[in-house]
Amino acid sequence: MEITITAFGIAKDIFRTSALPIELEDNSSVDMLKQELERRFPELAKLKSYAIAVNETYAANDVLIKPADTVVIIPPVSGG
Repeated sequence: MEITITAFGIAKDIFRTSALPIELEDNSSVDMLKQELERRFPELAKLKSYAIAVNETYAANDVLIKPADTVVIIPPVSGG
């Protein structure tokens, strides 16, 4: 299945785009997505933390991704 990931902040810089199409196996989990992203973009693995939201909700690693899902990479944030 093909999904499009929306990226913000440093993730957008790493991907060099704010909308990244990616091919995953059917019934892929968030953890499988993270593994594929970190394989393709090793810089992403160097981040202290980042989250993935599926359909506007923070997603645990075992959440399965469906083709119509909205998937967003949420990079670590800092501020004062």
